[in-house]
Amino acid sequence: MKDVRMTDEHAAGAMPTPQAPSASPPVSGLPEDVIPVIPVRNLVQFPGVVLPVTVGRARSVAAAQEAARTERPVGILLQRDESVEEPTGADMHRVGTTASILRYVTTPDGSHHLVCQGQQRFRIVEWVPGHPFMAARVEMIEESEAATPEVMARFLNLRNEAVEALQLLPQAPQELLAAVQALESPGELADMTASYMDLKPAEKQEVLETVDLPERLDKVGGLLARRIEVLRLSRDLRERTREAMDERQREYLLREQLRAIQKELGEADEGRQAEIGELQDAIAKAGMPPDVREHAEKELRRLERMPEAAAEHSMVRSYLDWLIEMPWDRRSESRIDIAEARRILDEDHYGLEKVKRRILEFLAVRKLNPEGRSPILCFVGPPGVGKTSLGQSIARATGRAFARVSLGGVHDESEIRGHRRTYVGALPGNIVQAIRKAGTRDCVLMLDEMDKLGQGFHGDPSAALLEVLDPEQNATFRDHYLGVPFDLSKMMFIATANMLDTIPGPLRDRMEVIELSGYTEDEKLEIAKRYLLARQLTANGLTAEQLEIPDDTLRAIIRDYTREAGNRNLERLIGAVGRYAAVRIAEGEVERMRVEPADLTAILGPPRFENDVAMRTSVPGVATGLAWTPVGGDILFIEASRFSGSGRLILTGQLGEVMKESAQAALSLVKSRVKDLGLDPEGLDRFDIHIHVPAGAIPKDGPSAGVAIFTALVSLLSGRCIRSDTAMTGEISLRGLVLPVGGIREKVVAAQRAGLKTVMLPARNRKDFDDIPAAVRERLSFVWLERVDDAVRAALGPEPSVEAEERKAG
Repeated sequence: MKDVRMTDEHAAGAMPTPQAPSASPPVSGLPEDVIPVIPVRNLVQFPGVVLPVTVGRARSVAAAQEAARTERPVGILLQRDESVEEPTGADMHRVGTTASILRYVTTPDGSHHLVCQGQQRFRIVEWVPGHPFMAARVEMIEESEAATPEVMARFLNLRNEAVEALQLLPQAPQELLAAVQALESPGELADMTASYMDLKPAEKQEVLETVDLPERLDKVGGLLARRIEVLRLSRDLRERTREAMDERQREYLLREQLRAIQKELGEADEGRQAEIGELQDAIAKAGMPPDVREHAEKELRRLERMPEAAAEHSMVRSYLDWLIEMPWDRRSESRIDIAEARRILDEDHYGLEKVKRRILEFLAVRKLNPEGRSPILCFVGPPGVGKTSLGQSIARATGRAFARVSLGGVHDESEIRGHRRTYVGALPGNIVQAIRKAGTRDCVLMLDEMDKLGQGFHGDPSAALLEVLDPEQNATFRDHYLGVPFDLSKMMFIATANMLDTIPGPLRDRMEVIELSGYTEDEKLEIAKRYLLARQLTANGLTAEQLEIPDDTLRAIIRDYTREAGNRNLERLIGAVGRYAAVRIAEGEVERMRVEPADLTAILGPPRFENDVAMRTSVPGVATGLAWTPVGGDILFIEASRFSGSGRLILTGQLGEVMKESAQAALSLVKSRVKDLGLDPEGLDRFDIHIHVPAGAIPKDGPSAGVAIFTALVSLLSGRCIRSDTAMTGEISLRGLVLPVGGIREKVVAAQRAGLKTVMLPARNRKDFDDIPAAVRERLSFVWLERVDDAVRAALGPEPSVEAEERKAG
């Protein structure tokens, strides 16, 4: 139900001062069964109900004036479509209510207001034309008021529900409540209840057209029951809201009283005002761009109006602290001295000449064009070769602050872009946190372990890095927490990775890749003497006089206890030697100690690696290959064996698909060249061939073992042993060509480290010869392979063994 009951043709309004109806020319008398009709919008007149009606259309005004002049009832009829301005008979419902005009008032603005009392339902028989208003011939609808038990039961139930609904209204008129309680007619109660309920006009029209009294009582009762449920929920919500408002008002009043008491005592909240003043000064001095400063001042005004006990107070305060502490205009006193940079790089790193040259080129360009866009360098190489320390050296050479962000295991985009402030415990992303820690907007920011980025259901962090590393976009990088743009274009980004394959292509395309290879034995020896030994002496509280580790001992540690591209494990072993010496010196057993190679077994245990090349290649069918791994180069043994069978090829050693195909291609090539190789053509069909690559727990793949597999098969079938000091690499084709492969530097270094003397490489890899360290080139001899025949001649020699000749003759 509703407590506003004034509805009209257009809109309800307060009743104006009564005036006489305007004069109109007399209309010829209407028959008794013809009445003037007023079409109305959003209004349904019920019998016995008094309602105000405002009329504005000329035809409606004429109908009202005719009814008032002749003191006849007027028909109130609902339009089907309220948007129709000039309705016809087809636009009207067929059932309406006759009403007597109790009052007719015309206001100075020309509006016409009626107070109508409903009399009886009628049904349109036909429309009568020829009048300046709508007129229709109607028939009156007689209603039964039989007080049967079922009618009276419905009547009492409806009256109780109507009273409950009025009591649920926040401002229910008492007169209406008394009128409902005084009603004794079931039909009048149903009509009055439907009239004053908050229903759509179509629903009221449906009640009006329901003539059967029990059906009408049921229909109104069902509508009223739903309305009562809504009113009950509204009352509960209103009470809860009032309780919450009362609590807030009480808190506000108590705070105001506390503020007044503090003021009277001279203890006004001067600390809070001082805090706001400090924040204002900090914002003014932070050097923010105009739009960022405007945003910060807006947040400060919010904080000032917010009570300290509010849950959001600490969030806004933390946010302002982040904005203030960001280095919006703080830049380092960058200096670029190429000679000094060269000295620093040489001082911090041994070797890496190619990498140092590219870094110096980078710094020279930055010196000549400080405002230019600097490339994003990406150092790619095995662990422990000095990628992170190179970034620190660049920062030291340029006089910039250094910051590092570890990306290993990051799988949430929010760790790059930050969390939105709507979340509890939100923080900026790692990029913004690192910049704040560095304190300058042009620091050297290292993105470490970029190839270890993950991807989860919270987003792709590598996609978030695209904007960070794109010079076209990073001038307006927007962290989700800060919510304002921050200029990253002055930053110097350096990324590191162990391998490029796992870095997404769009991200890799934004960086300039600089590859760092593994160290040779000589380079490791120099690094250990210059850096690692001194660092471990300091870490263990020793001096150079107390502990001496000669070159022979360091070389023995490198050769017998480590097999890595970098130096991390080497430094750990030197640290173990240092701790052993520290215990003996601390116990007073010795005052100084010199560690000889023979002492290493007692300190570090038996050697972990030994030179088993000669032993493993002392039988036919065993070849030494070269492999590339993410941690550097390594040697790879290919073992072939044969036994009675049907010519099958068996492959073991956890080989990938590409390596399996290389083995199949090598066998096919051997079969196609049996006569040229001096082999028995029928023998291949009587034997199964088994190719195995040891270290079966390690996955192996790639085409570069093709030459080694082919040579091992020829060795097996001819009975000739492959030279024990020779290793080989290269892809083969079915035409017998040796194709180029990658990782030449790492593979050759691994061969030299393993004690080999000769390395066979594809002739088309001559371009990579200069990348091989000079010390390694001097200790190895190289055989360049154009075809597989070159490999057979170099590895097996021109003459077959006597055993093979006897087997062939037999």
